[in-house]
Amino acid sequence: MIRRVLLGGLFGTLMLALMLSTALARVVEHRLDNGLTVLVLVDPRAPVVTHQVWYRVGSMDEHSGITGVSHMLEHMMFKGSEQYPPGEFSRIVAALGGQENAFTGRDYTGYFQILGREHWETVMAMEAERMQALRLVDEEFQPERRVVIEERRLTTEDRPNSLLFEQFQATAFFNQPYGHPIIGWMTDIEAYALEDLQDWYERWYTPNNAVVVVVGDVDPEQVVAAAERHFGPIPARPLPVRKPRAETPQRGERRVTLQAPAELPYLLLGWKAPSLSSLENPADAYALIVAAGALDSGEASRFARDLVRGRELASSTSARYSPFSRLDTLFTVAAVPTATTGMEALESALLQEVERLRQEPLDPAELSRVQARVIASEIFQRDSIRAQAFEIGMLQTIGLGWQVSDEYVERVRAVTAEDVQRVTRQYLVPEKLTVGILDPLPIGGGA
Repeated sequence: MIRRVLLGGLFGTLMLALMLSTALARVVEHRLDNGLTVLVLVDPRAPVVTHQVWYRVGSMDEHSGITGVSHMLEHMMFKGSEQYPPGEFSRIVAALGGQENAFTGRDYTGYFQILGREHWETVMAMEAERMQALRLVDEEFQPERRVVIEERRLTTEDRPNSLLFEQFQATAFFNQPYGHPIIGWMTDIEAYALEDLQDWYERWYTPNNAVVVVVGDVDPEQVVAAAERHFGPIPARPLPVRKPRAETPQRGERRVTLQAPAELPYLLLGWKAPSLSSLENPADAYALIVAAGALDSGEASRFARDLVRGRELASSTSARYSPFSRLDTLFTVAAVPTATTGMEALESALLQEVERLRQEPLDPAELSRVQARVIASEIFQRDSIRAQAFEIGMLQTIGLGWQVSDEYVERVRAVTAEDVQRVTRQYLVPEKLTVGILDPLPIGGGA
């Protein structure tokens, strides 16, 4: 049903947007005496529930020497607590027919389960137990650290584009913590001590630094009552004072070139851009979202039409901007050149497309099409209970509040051509640009 509506064009897209926005407006928010926030959203389309616990701590809270410790602790949260020995938590979830996983980001760490509606309180009780009674022991820590070391090799060091992005971020941000990788630098991972993890757990894993999100076929009153039973007795603890981590102003273009064995070159361009957390006028963020959509949002977008199919300078392109972060971020564009295209020509072409946005306002038809694509992309992401839970949990955890989700469609629709031109002129400027280039080396035998 939802897919048929989405295929109905702009009217169908906006109608579905209104339906989902209204659904998100029915979020029930409750705050426990110990500071824990509980968000409940009823979605009765299937007898399924997702339960998530978000902690407001991520790689941005780390410092040199312990980068990646949030991610390492995420792994260790599955290695046993006072009540559940190693592996028991996961065994119980599987026995209930559920799925589970966890994630670490720059701004948060989270844990989630998806299971039948009759079992959500079981996992709530288990999450409450490991919030206060995790057991960190060396015999579990040492092998798990080796797992994380191998994960870094597989996801970053053996992937040239990922390795370039890591060095690109470190070049773009000098002193803001978004400059170091979420998984951590290898030397830091190898030097972790068990005490580092214990200290991180005791600092940040406390109810006054957490958000519990439950979405699905549930009764909000029952969820709130259960949260009071299971999380309510956990005492709050004082949180560390977060000192300012603002980036030193960039005063000129920065460049980084990575030489690594790879099949294809890769080009990354990124401009410093504000997030919703740092903007006085939220309109700027949504105008930047539309600007990214104009450049790359489907086959009719400018990159696809002009650079991929038209001039055949790139085999693939992207343009990305998200304002949903605790600190300022980047507006990025990227491309892989065709076999006959040089990197200088590709870079020039990408910058020309950005300059067109600066100099020429979008015509009404293009603006309307881009807004529809941006809105449709958001609606597709909200189609599952997990995605709905992730959205409201993320917004609440980073400090914007889940209500921002209700504003998204209206804010995007309110963007004008003049807004797009204004923000590109203000933020996508040469002195805020960082360039990353992957210069491929020959791939040896067996690689």
